[in-house]
Amino acid sequence: MGKESYLTFYKFLFSPQRLPWVIIAFGTFVRLVQYLYNRSLWNDEAALALNIVNRSYAELLQPLDYDQAAPIGFLYVEKFITQVLGNSEYSLRLFPFLSAIVSLFVFYQLAKRCLQPLAATIALALFASLHIIVYYATEVKQYSSDVAIAILLCLLLVNLNRTNLNLKWIVSYALLGATTIWFSHPVIFVLTGIGIAHILITIINQQLTQTLKLILVFLFWAISFIISYFVSLQALTNQATLINSWESRGTFPTSFLDFSWLLKTFWEFFHKPLGFPDVFLGIAIFAFFVGFSTLIKTKQKTLMLLLLPIIVTLSVAYLKLYPFDGRLVLFLTPFFILIISEGIARIKQKTRSTKLAVLGTLVLILLLVPPIGTSIYLVIQPYEKQEIRPVIAYIKEHQQLQDIIYVYQRAEFQFKYYAPKFGYQVNDYIMGIDDLDKQDGQGISDLEWQRYIQDLNQLKNYSRVWIVFSHVRSWAQESERITSYLNTFGKQTDAFQEKGSFVYLYTFTKS
Repeated sequence: MGKESYLTFYKFLFSPQRLPWVIIAFGTFVRLVQYLYNRSLWNDEAALALNIVNRSYAELLQPLDYDQAAPIGFLYVEKFITQVLGNSEYSLRLFPFLSAIVSLFVFYQLAKRCLQPLAATIALALFASLHIIVYYATEVKQYSSDVAIAILLCLLLVNLNRTNLNLKWIVSYALLGATTIWFSHPVIFVLTGIGIAHILITIINQQLTQTLKLILVFLFWAISFIISYFVSLQALTNQATLINSWESRGTFPTSFLDFSWLLKTFWEFFHKPLGFPDVFLGIAIFAFFVGFSTLIKTKQKTLMLLLLPIIVTLSVAYLKLYPFDGRLVLFLTPFFILIISEGIARIKQKTRSTKLAVLGTLVLILLLVPPIGTSIYLVIQPYEKQEIRPVIAYIKEHQQLQDIIYVYQRAEFQFKYYAPKFGYQVNDYIMGIDDLDKQDGQGISDLEWQRYIQDLNQLKNYSRVWIVFSHVRSWAQESERITSYLNTFGKQTDAFQEKGSFVYLYTFTKS
């Protein structure tokens, strides 16, 4: 193929009409590679998977074990898929994966609806490649479907305040919002934000009849949320461990006047969950404010629809009702991306015919190249986190008849999920003592270490013990302390390690 042929192919593939579909294909491929790689379930995934697999549909209505929380609709879809396709990582990750693929197509439609063409293409490229969004596309959690539902609602409710808001549309919008509430916990913030935006528009335009029609729709949403609250959400307020975990990470402000928390949280959002490199956070935030100022001049309604879900979620965090942190606010990433992309496009256009043209190009490159480069790398080396499955397979292959397995307490959920798949019964392993410090963040106290010693001393009764570690807190040096103590009365004779998980074989001489 000659140079001219390459140039023709390049122009064909990356024409303005085809480029968005190339980006969607790329985003789909990156997510598909992660899905097919089939990494082991890590701690949080395994904890939720145990609830899904071991409970009936009726039991899923009760508070979940292991400090887990997920929407009932999500749990029911997961349960149904595992019943139809079997209990496997592929089955458990299928719904989040499909949600992520659908999100790509729906997000592009939303971007075209809200932004100028260049900004829409930039937004799609960011959404397709930002690595944290890619990661959650194949995690057994509800965060991928949270994003999909938020995007879908924003697209479908853009015209909520339509001129022909008759009974058919009132019922349709009412059912849409009322249904999605059961599939996503934070969707109520999206609905509230979009609802407030449309109410403000009708009030400004003095459309009293239209306002009353919208209130009727919102009333239906509110009823659905109230029922959902008493059926499932209320139980979450009693999960002290979960709430303590949120508070320990600074996900709530200390008071209504804690503006430093607001600034810090806003800044950190661009790092996680958006996933921009630390060195470019300032550029991304600058692009956000340029996008904000552009939209406030050109598309005030669009800006309201994008900003109000963010403002509502922050307000709820100030009330300490929902944590503003990482994956829990992943559903807000599309709104930020749209505003940032409008800013990037504006900078590029404003500097195009000036001496600062290189600046606009530089901003585009600095914010697009790192996520695209990371996504390309993820095709070569997909995500791994806590690869306990090959560790258990190694034990199964090398263990002797009288061997016993000791499971480090923070590997409990992973081991319990995989144990039946390798033919292990409850009597084949010893589960380590429970989580000692319960999110106190202080490591191992003297009293806790004494409990560890008592638990480990029981291993002296066995000749050969496989010590399984996963989900280890390196900062607490728990594995080092455990193995150092075991070395005082035993000998390490074998070891096997994978990403985030490992096993040691110890032999003990009975005294």
